[in-house]
Amino acid sequence: MELRRVSFDHPDAVKLNDLVQREYAERYDSEGDVTPLDRAMFEPPNGLYLIAYDENGTPLATGGWRAQEADEWGYSDGDAELKRMFVVDEARRRGLARRILAALEDDARAAGRTRMVLETGTEQPEAIALYTSDGYEPCAKFGHYRFEERSRCYAKPLRD
Repeated sequence: MELRRVSFDHPDAVKLNDLVQREYAERYDSEGDVTPLDRAMFEPPNGLYLIAYDENGTPLATGGWRAQEADEWGYSDGDAELKRMFVVDEARRRGLARRILAALEDDARAAGRTRMVLETGTEQPEAIALYTSDGYEPCAKFGHYRFEERSRCYAKPLRD
């Protein structure tokens, strides 16, 4: 497995984003995640977008982080927000999400971010289990879905 930095609008990123959006729509009986995102949000040093590829060059998993500062959406200065963490069905339970998560945390830390934050939901128990097992703790809600009942927000310090 190889992790590659790509742009958020790379064809493989778009393909995986379409898959995760379908999954969100099915799990939440909705149109998917409508949080506004664009390519510039994931450009270093203010973000990073990764795709995990297998030995045949098939994209299997994705994830990114984007810098956030204190604002009316509930973020805090120094936040790095995880977005679009996703593993295709056939590659799940192989540790890909953990590898991407660790790489994103390392990159955000190197960029001077002080806390990694994420929003997920009650219909994604696998995601909640991953994050809590990796040291993420519930925090005050933030972001586009901060007023939604099924939304859950977590944070993890990136500095000791």
